[in-house]
Amino acid sequence: MPRVGVSVKEVTIVEWLVEDGATVTTGQPILVVATDKTEVEIEATMDGTLKHGAAPEEDYVVGAVIGAID
Repeated sequence: MPRVGVSVKEVTIVEWLVEDGATVTTGQPILVVATDKTEVEIEATMDGTLKHGAAPEEDYVVGAVIGAID
């Protein structure tokens, strides 16, 4: 889970925007997360196949592995 703000330590996954196993490209929005103040789209950091590793409506600490792009 990438950092989404200076003081944010935990986020909630709102929804995956791309299906598990789908091909993604760098910069493509793949995930929406919520902090206590806002919702933020997370973009793919590279091209490849997205593998979900975390469920929506769960809380995750910043830095946790929530998926992978192979």
